[in-house]
Amino acid sequence: MEFKLRDYRAEEEAYSLTRVSVSSHPLSSSSSSSSSHTQDNVSIEFFDPLRALSTEISEPVEDTLVAEKYPVSQPASHLSAKEWTSFNKLLMQRFPLPKMISVSASSSKTIKGKKAIGELPANTQSDELNDSEKLTEKGFKTVSQQEYIKRLHELKDEIKRSWHSGDRVTSLKLSIKVARLLMDTCVAQFYPTLFVLATDIMDMLGDMVWERIKEKAEFADDGTKVCTLSDDFEANSICLEAKETCNNWFRKIASIHELLPRIYLELAIFPCWRFLCDDVTDNLMRLVMMIRGISDPLASAYCRFFLIHCAQKLPQRDTGHGHLINCIGDQKIVLRQIISTKGTKYGNFLGDHKLLISLMEPTIEYTMRCIFKDPNKIADMIVRLELGKSPLELYGKVPWISIVLHYLLKELPTEVVCSNALEILRLVDCSSDYTFDQCLNYKMVGLKLCEGIDQVNTVDAVIDEVIQAATKKKILDEYLKILDAYMDIILHYNMDRSLSSILSEIFERLCNEVVTEDELSTLQSIVVKLITHFDDMKYIFDLNYFVDILDVMHGSSRSIVCMHILTKATRNNHIDDPTTVKLLFDVAQSLHDNVDFSNTRSDDNQQAERLVVRFVDKVDHGMELDRHLTFLVECRGAFSSMNDLKEILVHSSNLLATRALREKKNNLNFIKSCITFNEVTIPCIPSYARQLILYLETAEVKSCKLWPANYSGSRVSLFGGLISHADGLLDSAVCCLQKVSLVDGLRKSNEDADGIVSLTRKLCSFMLLVPGYSYLTY
Repeated sequence: MEFKLRDYRAEEEAYSLTRVSVSSHPLSSSSSSSSSHTQDNVSIEFFDPLRALSTEISEPVEDTLVAEKYPVSQPASHLSAKEWTSFNKLLMQRFPLPKMISVSASSSKTIKGKKAIGELPANTQSDELNDSEKLTEKGFKTVSQQEYIKRLHELKDEIKRSWHSGDRVTSLKLSIKVARLLMDTCVAQFYPTLFVLATDIMDMLGDMVWERIKEKAEFADDGTKVCTLSDDFEANSICLEAKETCNNWFRKIASIHELLPRIYLELAIFPCWRFLCDDVTDNLMRLVMMIRGISDPLASAYCRFFLIHCAQKLPQRDTGHGHLINCIGDQKIVLRQIISTKGTKYGNFLGDHKLLISLMEPTIEYTMRCIFKDPNKIADMIVRLELGKSPLELYGKVPWISIVLHYLLKELPTEVVCSNALEILRLVDCSSDYTFDQCLNYKMVGLKLCEGIDQVNTVDAVIDEVIQAATKKKILDEYLKILDAYMDIILHYNMDRSLSSILSEIFERLCNEVVTEDELSTLQSIVVKLITHFDDMKYIFDLNYFVDILDVMHGSSRSIVCMHILTKATRNNHIDDPTTVKLLFDVAQSLHDNVDFSNTRSDDNQQAERLVVRFVDKVDHGMELDRHLTFLVECRGAFSSMNDLKEILVHSSNLLATRALREKKNNLNFIKSCITFNEVTIPCIPSYARQLILYLETAEVKSCKLWPANYSGSRVSLFGGLISHADGLLDSAVCCLQKVSLVDGLRKSNEDADGIVSLTRKLCSFMLLVPGYSYLTY
């Protein structure tokens, strides 16, 4: 047998690619001469451009701001960046952080173990980038929250320093370590905070890579600017060297063994696909499919979250909405699996599926927000989500996952909800699971309908459907929340029959259950809406069970309702209906009993006192003077803590006495009653200066013709022929003047002192007019 002779050297020369010498490696910031280039039979040594270090550092770290902000040329809108930052802040505030965090052994090494950054042997690259065997170590270690967060910030700084020193591979290696932390969901409440901190590092790396490749595309090796890329550039305008650098980054990331870090790192530099191809949709959908391989539901949910964020950096023409529809569909599949495995272990969650769902909730909210972000795509999104044939024709009996439905309803335009109200209510009715309270979905629909209250179709059918759904709820809080959301619609369309039945049902339930604080808060909202809607308090009090419901309320909720009632009632010039006066008196008394008026600095306390004072001042019993004086006596006993009110009571009493004098009838006994009322009330006022003024007001003589423009100078005692009462009032006034000088004198300003001098002169002039006082000295 003869073997064919082969000329291996000739074959090598024929099939080998031509090698071209380059002045710098693709990832170096300056020219590098470290790579050796040989031809023919000379051995070839290949240098990895990710590993090769730049021999020269062209610019200091302080002068480079790439990592500190989004690149101006990267196709990420300023609005999306602000929205992402704001959402992340709320995400970190939403879940309380534990003081101590349990982490896996591999995560503990990343957090606690600090290795020096420097040159690394080339033959260990694969081991460094794919250190997956460390994740097999068993056991958990505990680190403090502050230590964990501090170490993440240190890693971010190390990545930045390595990058600017030309050590790209160390930046990549450290970024992989950060991404690996996201595989650890041991402490679930900390995961959202970890996600925010880790993805901030991912974004920083992505921005630096983008700027690096963009620089390669715009500048020649000698630093000469070749072109300026526009925001909507095309891949065919990118030079070969920039494309090779970009391709190299994606291949290095593709060599990472673990799925989750590989996805996160590719997503971080995903906008760089635009340097290689104009249509990135296939690559985006490939990553959507890859995320399905992540078994942990929490990790997969937040990975989709980051994918959607990274896709927002791309022009909409490059992405479409297919990835969003697929992401929400995959999320629904995961949620169905969680619901079906209730009470069993799912991921790292044993039985506590509500915690898992609450942690996944922000990712669903953000996804829905992005789906309905473009108002021109609403109709298409409704069809692709299989919500209906069009915005005007929705399906009503197709069940959804409750939490997904909630955020879908939140993002749906008001016009769509108003035109399909009945169908949406039926959709909510058949979508009931423990992922989200069904009553909150009813409430969301109600709030949307109230936004377009004049656009609601078939109002009667909608309200009947709502009342029927609310009646099925056994828990009072759920029942009240549903009705509260639709109360504005009921009042707007004057649906008295529905309102009467609702109030009846509410009172019946209140009588049979112990009312909690949350239920009182919702009940307060319903009652306040009633008060605000109607103009006449008499009509409100006549509503069936309104007063009964008010009597059941207690605490701060009752006080708030009472303040709204008094505010509405005191807008009128006077209150003369006896029934209304009695009910408002009970309301004011309830407010007085629930408020601590010893704390005079509280704005709520001051407002409550002002409202009660205005109510008392507005009451008018007409010619029934005795009845009005009785009312004043009741007020003095009921509102004993309100000092300002006592002054109003004295003024009102003097007003009644003056009215009695003007009638020219035999009202001497009534006038005596008024003076006696004042003599009892005035000493209860703590300020001696105020007492002095009120004593003089009661006793001073002025022309009766000044009534009613200035009744403060009425001749109450003297004009009525009550000399003995005038003597007693003057004695009390003089005593007050002495106490003002002794007690209040040191605390008075010059203006107050002038006022006291004026009162003293008035007292002296008045004493000259009273028979028997001209010879007395004080």
